Amino acid sequence: MHEEQTIPNTKRKNVFKLAALVGALIGLFVLSRFLPVGEWLGDFNRWVGELGVAGVVLFAGIYAAATVLMLPGAIFSLGAGFAFGLGWGFVAVSVGATTGAALAFLIGRFLARDKIEAMTHDKPKFRALDRAIGRKGARLIFLLRLSPLIPFNLSNFFYGLTAVRFWPYVAASWVGMMPGVLVYVYLGTLGRAGLETATGTETGRTPLEWTLLVVGLIATLMVTIWISRIAREALRETEALPEENAANPGNTLVSDQST
Repeated sequence: MHEEQTIPNTKRKNVFKLAALVGALIGLFVLSRFLPVGEWLGDFNRWVGELGVAGVVLFAGIYAAATVLMLPGAIFSLGAGFAFGLGWGFVAVSVGATTGAALAFLIGRFLARDKIEAMTHDKPKFRALDRAIGRKGARLIFLLRLSPLIPFNLSNFFYGLTAVRFWPYVAASWVGMMPGVLVYVYLGTLGRAGLETATGTETGRTPLEWTLLVVGLIATLMVTIWISRIAREALRETEALPEENAANPGNTLVSDQST
């Protein structure tokens, strides 16, 4: 019964996650009226800018460690967009999340195999995925990253128990996580732009630029949802997704790939 409820509940969890991030941004706007947020923002941006590529590398390392420690990654993804902008923020999160997923895989395969087996052996969903991955390998990992069926952090360790090879797993994870990473980093970038405007530190965006930012975020989110739906249908064909859960097509909202 618990496994049957997991996937239908995922949509509500993802909606709550996105709502919480938007709420955090609104909270920053409110605080900017009472605290010197603009000054703090300027100092932070200058500090990150001075670090240059080293700052991106440092952030990616922190992100990887957070993934291994099973810490929620949504706030880090949002923070990357806020700190570095869309381009470098995407690079930092993509590298950090993939590195963390790779490290967790190796831990699951070589260092904590018994513990991960104990955590997943009584869960039918994990057993079904184990069988399916044995047949489909990295292709199934790629689809799971596009439309995750099990918690991201735990799944990284679990995949180390399966027959999938390491480098195909890393490549499939890296590419499959890109849409979700892009949405959250984009949201952080948009939040930074809005806060700069609210605190008077913004360099001057035209209404057209603001329109493009918002439309770009909406388009990215819609494309990610569409990709997730396609991935879900493909997963049903691999038998990794039981029919009773496949009847709930609502589990297609973008899920942060590092949470």
